[in-house]
Amino acid sequence: MERRQFLASSSGATALALAGAAGIMPAHAQNAPGWNTAAFDTKSLADAAKALGATGAPVESKDLVLQAPEIAENGNVVRVGAQSNLPNTTQIALVVEKNPNARAAVFDIPAGTDANVSTNLKMGQSSNVYALAKVGDKFFYAVKEVKVTLGGCGG
Repeated sequence: MERRQFLASSSGATALALAGAAGIMPAHAQNAPGWNTAAFDTKSLADAAKALGATGAPVESKDLVLQAPEIAENGNVVRVGAQSNLPNTTQIALVVEKNPNARAAVFDIPAGTDANVSTNLKMGQSSNVYALAKVGDKFFYAVKEVKVTLGGCGG
């Protein structure tokens, strides 16, 4: 089936989810009901946590594991994953400290599922990368420095 046929025959939600995963989110999605504009305009880990509803500072946790390369040869495609071993994790966000918009991705974790996510991120320069997990009303983080040799965000 061709891509256009698939998108035409898919539900709007499925097509929008696939488009977002492919990095081709329509411009009007930012005006959609429920779109958290402030969360994607964040500039730091603290800002990202606050935009997701944190009332205090996130706490570092060994039960949140961040998988990221030490050196990324191409900042256009940096594979990053996070696994939360914290019970009742409901959300995992990925934050790239030195990107123009620090919050790169957020995943809602359905109850009863493993809190294990991965995606490709774009990084403009070497930076700390954070995984941020929401458990109840508390936030926990893990951090790793990723060195980028070829920038991907206009670098």
